[in-house]
Amino acid sequence: QVQLVESGGGLVQAGGSLRLSCAASRSTFSVNTIGWYRQAPGKQRELVATISSGGSTNYAVSVKGRFTISTNNAMNTVFLQMNSLKPEDTAVYYCNLRTVVRGTFFDYWGQGIQVTVSS
Repeated sequence: QVQLVESGGGLVQAGGSLRLSCAASRSTFSVNTIGWYRQAPGKQRELVATISSGGSTNYAVSVKGRFTISTNNAMNTVFLQMNSLKPEDTAVYYCNLRTVVRGTFFDYWGQGIQVTVSS
């Protein structure tokens, strides 16, 4: 089992920046992707950004050009640099680690961290 712990959330004014971090309790060799999702009140959880074991990144259209995802070589820590924040970025942000074992995918989630952007 892998535990994920997020940090770095908080309250920021529109146009400001935050950096989220997520640390996994242990390394795993079967990482497929690691990244971030978010869920705003009354909405479904949505992908924000992920990075694959091969280094490919995937961003939601709404955050492209403003957010940058990065990870360490071991892929047990992932960061999300969020710039030019907007009120619509307000949500609970969840770290996600997806592993693949013998063709089966397993998803691990952090507990979530609040990001609030004031106008």
